[in-house]
Amino acid sequence: MKKILLVACLAAGSLYAQKSDISAKNVQKHISYLASDELKGRGTGTKEEKMSADYIAKYFKEIGLQPKGTNGYEQPFKANLDTVHVLDARNVVGFLDNGADRTIVIGAHYDHLGEGYQRGSLIPDSKGKIHNGADDNASGVAGVLELARHFAKNKVKEKHNFLFICFSAEELGLLGSKYYANNPTIDLSTVNLMLNFDMIGRFDPNKAITVGGWGTSPSWGQVIPPVLERDKMAFKIDSAGAGASDHTSFYVKKIPVLFFFTGVHGDYHKPSDDIELINFEGEAKILNSVVGIVNAVDKLPNRLEYRETAMPMARNMSFKVTMGLLLDYSFNGPGIKVDGVSKNRPGEAAGIKGGDLILRLDKYTLNTIYDYMGALGKFEKGQTVEAEVQRGADKLTLPVTFK
Repeated sequence: MKKILLVACLAAGSLYAQKSDISAKNVQKHISYLASDELKGRGTGTKEEKMSADYIAKYFKEIGLQPKGTNGYEQPFKANLDTVHVLDARNVVGFLDNGADRTIVIGAHYDHLGEGYQRGSLIPDSKGKIHNGADDNASGVAGVLELARHFAKNKVKEKHNFLFICFSAEELGLLGSKYYANNPTIDLSTVNLMLNFDMIGRFDPNKAITVGGWGTSPSWGQVIPPVLERDKMAFKIDSAGAGASDHTSFYVKKIPVLFFFTGVHGDYHKPSDDIELINFEGEAKILNSVVGIVNAVDKLPNRLEYRETAMPMARNMSFKVTMGLLLDYSFNGPGIKVDGVSKNRPGEAAGIKGGDLILRLDKYTLNTIYDYMGALGKFEKGQTVEAEVQRGADKLTLPVTFK
């Protein structure tokens, strides 16, 4: 009897050692600063965004992460606001070296819409109004910081290294994550997966959270459900590996991704996305579940298998039709630039290829992503329209039939 009791106690002790210590109090501390009026909405290239970067870098240093930018913890880059204005931006990068052959990237974007002078606000007369972005995306950054603290301080040496990145210029078209993916400070071939947190602050226990990237690896169906069922967390899946957030930049490098998201709401890209609407306890619950998912991945004997997925719609738009294109959000026209084409979708059937510039759809001239979204909203299934495409020095007219 004593022997059985001892085994039970040892098992319980082992389980406790692995238990996540992420707390709502810590989440609240980070969001309270990042989404404060003092930081004026963290617009890309502003001094307040630099203050945010300094806060993140200081925290990475405090918890013992190695600097993994190109200038200490920072990775400076140029962000194009438009064809005229170029902003000084920076990613913030910290590394936990466990001496492993594989690495897990954990990221979120820390920029937002500032005082409404940069694009993206969904209110009229936005200029001069602070967009604090408590959910979008101070909540995601708080998640990265807390996960970094947990894995740096848990006295466990996982079989993965961890790279923690807070991206700038996401709101201008995923510019920071794309820059990092094209200019990595570690060997991307060692990266086993990328976890992205964008808008995880509005958890509602009566609604399911979205787990995106489900189709990017067959392992997700094995490791995720047991953890979320154990934690009594309802979830729904989105199979797409690409979307309107920073995991896209890693998915196109053929890296499995996961994207955690508590949903669009009426305060999205408005000054009303403020701290009093954040569910700190709910976010902590999500992050504790993510720790369980990471621990489950860490126990797998082999690297994750990458799989290509269909392309999704834009996050906050709904259309009757789609072309199945992955677009370069950093391209500044004329035209929209195609990064990839999903199989068996209208774009592929029309002959559109990665690297093409689409200058026109039917009568609609395309100079921005928003022009493209607006044009898609005009078309119906079964309709055939002309796409004017620039491919190198050649200009093509391709018929696109929407299914």
